[in-house]
Amino acid sequence: MPSSTPQSTPLAPSPSGRSYRYLDLVMAAFVAILIVSNVASSAKIVDMGFSLPVFNIPLVFDGGTLLFPLSYVFGDIMTEVYGFRASRRVILTGFVALTLSAVVFFVLRILPGEAEWEGYAGGAAYDAILGGMSSGGIVLASLAGYWVGEFSNSMVLSRMKVLMKGRLLWVRTIGSTLVGEFLDSFIFFLVGCATGVFPRELFWSLIATNCFLKCAIEGALTPVTYRIVHLLKKRENVDVYDVGVRYSPFMQ
Repeated sequence: MPSSTPQSTPLAPSPSGRSYRYLDLVMAAFVAILIVSNVASSAKIVDMGFSLPVFNIPLVFDGGTLLFPLSYVFGDIMTEVYGFRASRRVILTGFVALTLSAVVFFVLRILPGEAEWEGYAGGAAYDAILGGMSSGGIVLASLAGYWVGEFSNSMVLSRMKVLMKGRLLWVRTIGSTLVGEFLDSFIFFLVGCATGVFPRELFWSLIATNCFLKCAIEGALTPVTYRIVHLLKKRENVDVYDVGVRYSPFMQ
């Protein structure tokens, strides 16, 4: 859905050395959603008590599933409006923030607890709810899934935009999310189940329900995505097409 006053014409290279008014706000929202959803993933596994109509898979999901899809919505918005290179910078910022949060939770885990706190909560409660955020298994699973999923989502959307000449935004957002969310969920739960963070018998149920819910939420929010993309393109006076961009996850 190209803006009415784009800075770059269709199939023009993305602008460089450009500062934006709203990119920092989008990045802040992206990182906040990322951190909160990862804490929620460690805190609780939800069982809705019924199964999906497809393959009769129980509707069981981790607590971050309801919020984490928003990170893909913001990822789509960033790539669609600002291009892959700007999106890559935000994704790397989120990766650093996730790593920092894991270090903080690890330090808190090993520090001695105050006596009164130990009485009503204690290390066992901390380990049961937040310990996963500092354990090697959940941290590795989260970082690996995030890295592959977010970059796959951004790369697919960016490439589809060029090939489709900016048409059918909903096809590009949903298509890229299907790829990114599946890889994210598969890697996250593969590592998580292999390291004992999640029960191995729930492996396929967690993947199926996570992909289903995340993609359903992405689809439901498509009108909102359209609106935000349109406003940002108009306010920023930019519509980036990643022609000739090298799709590397590392800064160049």
